[in-house]
Amino acid sequence: MVDVYELLDTWIANVKDEELLAELKNMKDTGDEAAITDAFFQDLAFGTAGLRGTLGAGTNRMNIYTVGRATQGFANYLNATFENPTVAIARDSRNKGELFVKTTASILAANGVTAYVYPKISPVPTLSWATRYLKCSGGICMTASHNPAAYNGYKAYGPDGCQITSEAADAISAAMEATNPFTDVKTMDFDEAVAQGLVKWIDDEVLDAYYDAVLKCSVSTLTEEQVAQAPLKLVYTPLNGTGLIPVTTVLNKAGITDITIVPEQKDPDGDFPTCPYPNPEIREAMQKGIDLCEEVHPDLLLATDPDADRVGVACKDGDDYTLLTGNEMGVLLLDYICKMRAERGEDLSRKVAVTTIVSSSMVDALAAEYGFELRRCLTGFKYIGDIITSLSDAGEVDRFIFGFEESYGYLSGDHVRDKDAVNASLLICQMAQYYKLQGINLVQAMRALYEKHGYYHNKTISLSYPGADGAAKMANIMATLRESAPTEIAGSKVEAVLDYNEHVNGLPKANVIEFDLEGGNKAIVRPSGTEPKIKLYIFAKGADAAEADALMEKIEEDGRKLLS
Repeated sequence: MVDVYELLDTWIANVKDEELLAELKNMKDTGDEAAITDAFFQDLAFGTAGLRGTLGAGTNRMNIYTVGRATQGFANYLNATFENPTVAIARDSRNKGELFVKTTASILAANGVTAYVYPKISPVPTLSWATRYLKCSGGICMTASHNPAAYNGYKAYGPDGCQITSEAADAISAAMEATNPFTDVKTMDFDEAVAQGLVKWIDDEVLDAYYDAVLKCSVSTLTEEQVAQAPLKLVYTPLNGTGLIPVTTVLNKAGITDITIVPEQKDPDGDFPTCPYPNPEIREAMQKGIDLCEEVHPDLLLATDPDADRVGVACKDGDDYTLLTGNEMGVLLLDYICKMRAERGEDLSRKVAVTTIVSSSMVDALAAEYGFELRRCLTGFKYIGDIITSLSDAGEVDRFIFGFEESYGYLSGDHVRDKDAVNASLLICQMAQYYKLQGINLVQAMRALYEKHGYYHNKTISLSYPGADGAAKMANIMATLRESAPTEIAGSKVEAVLDYNEHVNGLPKANVIEFDLEGGNKAIVRPSGTEPKIKLYIFAKGADAAEADALMEKIEEDGRKLLS
């Protein structure tokens, strides 16, 4: 059992950072049991996504000591695995990002690992790109994706530009466990590391090459004359993150220049003052953009999350704006890519598209129509990246045409191994041009696909279980579902229960349970790997939208009871 008070005293005795020390002393002086327990009841776990947690003092927080311990563990792993290892490092707009980057680079340098550092904030995909382009042994991006402002994170990458493998994460975790954050972490002065060439700045040539690679992902078959007939008008928000320069640079190079930026969300700001949850999946984050759309009247609203790996879209729909879901955009983009490739005479029967076990079943209908091979993998874009890498290793990377996950992540190229909102923004805008020539917007285009293939509706419910008690409750819920699975959900018989802890369909083991219902509907339960939440994924197909939505509501109602 962890003695949180003993750990508190140890940290007070060793911490040099004045801000963290003041926080620790305040915990002790006030005797805030809940705060002390939550800060120290566990070490921030290092998984395949690296670290992610709230900023602050303690073993369960993101701070220079937990970052330092992780970096020493990563350095030990790199030195044991590679000769003369190098690492690319980037950060998004989150608070403490620059501090964590300099802390990390200094520790790597002291361990003889050369660090290539982006001098300014930069999206996740540009980190994956730099890792591959500079032939680094690994990569690190300081980001907490679309989490609230209180969070930051430490995303670790392998030499292929994918998030690290489970084996690497285990090795790094083992090295971390043997590391005392106050006595075992090597470091040196950052400026001295730069002077010695152990820290090198990533120059603009690397970014320019990335932009060129993204532009090569274009599948548009429109002529200049056709584009001129339907010029695209866009409102864009980077949600106070990293997307502004890369997204507008690529769009401008592609001839899309009528872009109005949401002013309140233009500049990088780790406090995210206008959207407490900077996630393009939710309307609250998009509201400033929607308000501006009512003045500007664009063809679509585009939003990228803080690290610009996810993208959300809204279009005018009657008197209001409708947000397309991640599944809908994934289906739209895959259908568009197939249409454009078919127009160019490509044989789609040898092509491969990839999505996850929790993404829309509508993709199966597209595979049946166009004839491409569909592969499904576990949740997390690293698994999509692994499939791209396996195709590349076999000399068949040209077969890959698209990968997406329901949480608004998309990729259509081989240039990176993570989701890429810059790449997706280009495709989305060119797709919007294609449909504008037909007199419809993207929401209307999605309705046409529903009419053609059936109304496949999806919904994701996230239930929070904060703190030490929450972690225990989450574990108990999953155990109960395994021991006594329901035989009926939403009035439909449960025809099969798939426990992904048992190597389902040859996939790696995962803490996921799928309930397949009559009529091809299903519910999937999965604890989040980055937040204290359990997610319920709902899949319902109806003859029309109303029937699909009614079935979703029934599945949600029973699902919430199972997770209570």
